[in-house]
Amino acid sequence: MLTLRLFAALVLAYFLFPIASATTNYTQCFLDIQSGLYGQLGEDGARDNQGNPVPLANVTAISYDLCKAACGKSPTPFSWQLFSGRFSSWLLPWLALLSQLPFGAQYRMDNLMSVFLAVGSPALAAYSLVLTVLNRHWIARIFADIHYPNAQDIKRVLGCLQQAPLRVDERDGMLASMLVLQENDAWWETLSTELDYTNTWTISVAAQVAWVIIAFLFTVIVSFSDAATGSAVFGASGQSVGAGFMWLLPIVIGWLVVSPKSDFDRFKKALNSGRTQVYHAQPGQYGDPYPPAPVNAQEQTDARALGLAAYKDDSPRRDEAVSAPIYNYARFMQWTATVEYTASLLRTAGDKARDHRPVNPFSPSGWADRPDNKNDSVAPENRRGSLEQVEQYVCTNQESSRARYGRARRVDPGFTARFLIATVLAMFLQWGTVGGAIIAHWAAPPVGLGCRSGAYIVYAAAGTVSWVLLVVSSILSFYSSNATELECPRSSRRAMILAGRMATLLRRLGKLLAACNAVWIVLSCILLFTSFYDRCWCNSSVLGRGRNAYAILIPQDKDVNQVKTTWIACMLHYALLILRRRRLT
Repeated sequence: MLTLRLFAALVLAYFLFPIASATTNYTQCFLDIQSGLYGQLGEDGARDNQGNPVPLANVTAISYDLCKAACGKSPTPFSWQLFSGRFSSWLLPWLALLSQLPFGAQYRMDNLMSVFLAVGSPALAAYSLVLTVLNRHWIARIFADIHYPNAQDIKRVLGCLQQAPLRVDERDGMLASMLVLQENDAWWETLSTELDYTNTWTISVAAQVAWVIIAFLFTVIVSFSDAATGSAVFGASGQSVGAGFMWLLPIVIGWLVVSPKSDFDRFKKALNSGRTQVYHAQPGQYGDPYPPAPVNAQEQTDARALGLAAYKDDSPRRDEAVSAPIYNYARFMQWTATVEYTASLLRTAGDKARDHRPVNPFSPSGWADRPDNKNDSVAPENRRGSLEQVEQYVCTNQESSRARYGRARRVDPGFTARFLIATVLAMFLQWGTVGGAIIAHWAAPPVGLGCRSGAYIVYAAAGTVSWVLLVVSSILSFYSSNATELECPRSSRRAMILAGRMATLLRRLGKLLAACNAVWIVLSCILLFTSFYDRCWCNSSVLGRGRNAYAILIPQDKDVNQVKTTWIACMLHYALLILRRRRLT
């Protein structure tokens, strides 16, 4: 811990000491150049605001070489008053809004990492949010045609457990008993009620979101006033910070609207609260018209068909166990396969019930109608049978247990469509918002790639790479899980083990990159307020213009209008972006 603090202090000292000791004065530089103090170099380096050579008497901009010679390489002096005002107005509200992201993980470090993941990779935050929304629509659609007495309760339970490391246990017919037996309906109903809670708007949340919106509106107003005075042309204003963090607003509002269930402790409590209501079917003899009655599961085992998985830190599926919603990227394929498999078993049972086929085909009374003669309900007598009969009731004709289990490893055909939609919207949100900050600095005279726009490009690119690493890791993790859960040829098993190791490596690299990227963007914004970028190299856009780089000393009306036009376009773009995001959620 001491080493980490010392490292942080050295980094701050490295960046801030040159700022505190800077003596660059652009006003004095301009006067010295105009007076002819630099002779031929001054005449060769005199430019107008479009970069064209002009006589020394008409100079309003200077070449990069002249700027280094006349003004030096240091930034302008640091002003604590300007820094504190800009930091509290432009960056602090966005950092405070991070506290409204949904958490709920079992360990605090996982909650902290979820913040680093969101800031370091906005694409990942948007990807997980869009997947959550699309999965809700998908699960409602696939359960719409399932007609079994407990189908709706099961749908709500599985939907609420989208943020949980869901584990389904089929040993000894536990899952089939949970789905078929009438005695387990009370457990599904209790679990559905306890999990169906809502995290919605509160006064504090609304006030914080309003604070950020108002602060950004003031930022927009200040940007136009800065343009009128020319300071925005120099890059002194930090209004691009609001543009760079604009992705956070639709993410926070989207999660508040979706209201994900992500409290791990609540998951455990809900799953344990109804343990006494769980019943298991018992083995019987073939052809017995009176199979043994189901017994309470606690009399046989502590295991349950539905539970929470736990994974070690070096496990490829470790992130599935973190209930913070941003980790839905890791659970997407596994949760989809689990829901699809459970729904397929329940659909088979529903189809047989619709055809008036009882669980026990040797029942003396055959299919029993309900006393009220409702055709959309199933009498309890029709849902009783031995363990073998219950397992067969959720299988299609002639389906073996291995073939049935093979269905548990497949995702639904609509998986690819949801993945592509989430990917496109995630990229659109990240590059659409951060892109506004890039364009705002890129289009400010002198037009071109500079320090400020370059910092945002690095941020957006690193966030995208981090998202790619983590998504690929989740795919490899799902593939590798077959190595321990299915009997495979030795060659396939080796490939799955290798995929698991690659998944672990990519997951760690992706999270490390996201954490570093989060530190990078916050530090870049802080340096923007400290005048660190207000130096010849940055003000001349050397990165983009190369040998043609020049720095503007006196903004003209054309420059001011260009900055205003850029910001108007950015604001219209953000308004359209938020409206589209709101329509999705």
